[in-house]
Amino acid sequence: MARNLTFSIFRYNPQDPISTPHTDTFVLDETSHMTLFIALNRIREEQDPGLQFDFCCRAGICGACAMVINGRPGLACHTKTKDLPENITLMPLPFFTLVGDLSVDTGTWFRNMAQRVRSWVHTDKKFDPRAQEEPMDNALAEEIYELERCIECGCCVAACGTAVMRPDFLGAAGLNRLARFVIDPRDRRTEQDYFEIVGNDQGIFGCMGLLACEDVCPKHLPLQDQLGMLRWKMGWAGVMNLLPWNRK
Repeated sequence: MARNLTFSIFRYNPQDPISTPHTDTFVLDETSHMTLFIALNRIREEQDPGLQFDFCCRAGICGACAMVINGRPGLACHTKTKDLPENITLMPLPFFTLVGDLSVDTGTWFRNMAQRVRSWVHTDKKFDPRAQEEPMDNALAEEIYELERCIECGCCVAACGTAVMRPDFLGAAGLNRLARFVIDPRDRRTEQDYFEIVGNDQGIFGCMGLLACEDVCPKHLPLQDQLGMLRWKMGWAGVMNLLPWNRK
């Protein structure tokens, strides 16, 4: 027998001076294979056309539909209502700038993060478009690709205790982005160069190790491994900085 689902959805338009934060309640009959994405579209089409939320690919690739689902960050398009109780509470991701209702601006933060970690391969080689691409060991290429699967949904940052307290913290997404270049042999930066970027409280040493980031990652990235690897490398680089013959 189909259930009637009750949705408590956060509503607030920061652009409207008379708008105040509150929740609205919507009741919807559950259909077969319903996801939260389907439910939200039905609510907007059938009950409230002003409801704001983001979506793009509907396939867990773009990360646009991330929100807090019954207290846990996740993707609306990946979350089936059959896996949830009849009462469902939807909130926008914390940490990011609110656009309206369930919509937040993750793009500005991720762009700034990419600039902070200098998210490109640093090399002194001149690019020759006619040259054959340099070969890479398959295992290493797969390891790099695994870290490139981040869809920048913001779930890991929204679940991070440090990020909630410190807006300048890079978060797992930023540290994972840097780890991708640390293991890339084409990047000529040294561990000291990486230390200048993340060897501080805004970087790897600000991580409390709670690992909520890995718990909520919809792509199941090995964030724990990358955070551990960076902490070890940056810790060793910090020790080397204290040695008198390594000081500048």
